[in-house]
Amino acid sequence: MQDSTPTTLALGTLASELERLRAASPLVHILTNEVVQEITANVLLAAGAAPAMIVAEEEAATFAAMSGAVLINVGTLYPARLAAMRVAVAAAHAAGVPWTLDPVAAGVLAYRTDACRDLLAQGATAIRGNASEILALAGLGGAGRGVDSTAGSNAALEAACELARDTGAIVAVTGEVDYITDGDRILATPWGHPLMTRVVGTGCALSALVAAFTAGAQDRLTAVASACAMAGLAGERALATSAGPGSFKAAFLDALYAMDPDELRSRIV
Repeated sequence: MQDSTPTTLALGTLASELERLRAASPLVHILTNEVVQEITANVLLAAGAAPAMIVAEEEAATFAAMSGAVLINVGTLYPARLAAMRVAVAAAHAAGVPWTLDPVAAGVLAYRTDACRDLLAQGATAIRGNASEILALAGLGGAGRGVDSTAGSNAALEAACELARDTGAIVAVTGEVDYITDGDRILATPWGHPLMTRVVGTGCALSALVAAFTAGAQDRLTAVASACAMAGLAGERALATSAGPGSFKAAFLDALYAMDPDELRSRIV
């Protein structure tokens, strides 16, 4: 690495990336955890993208090739779903469509860990995971407990850089502070709130947002970091009108929808 010091993403960069996303409203093909489909779709709609969930193996390749981006989330993995994921990833790769991997619980169970490594051979654009998942994919073990991480994001920063260099993907390791790297540059997004972890699907939905921001991106590092920043800032703003996880979910969607690029730029000093 030329510089291992993380740089906080500029809000002006987020503002520009958000304007780009909303102008394009990319179609995102989502093959995701069955537990989180509803919140994932709503997060994309609120942010300004267009979600679609085509899960049959017979259709997945055709739809992936015509999409703006593809998300692969292995949360509820089984053979038929994995088969659809494989053809979708192959078609996306062949068509030059960016695709993102969310390696849910990689390192905890061999089936999904092997599947993730197999999928990564198709050239992922981005990988978004917690510290334990990133450590596992980098071959450095992990400290996972099911879908949760027992390691902080800073503990996986070097692993994220190594994984980015090995795969060519932008790697986002998320936690109290999110770190996003291409193996050389490192961006940090320090926003968010612990209440986000009390709503099922916020992390998985973030991975879909990452996929959406990669569509048409000229600089995929800043695109992925902008997705992380948008979600974290929306989480902070949602807290102000929330009494607990139930109201937080609605407020989070509202905050994504209401995020204003001009207001973001006004905060720059």
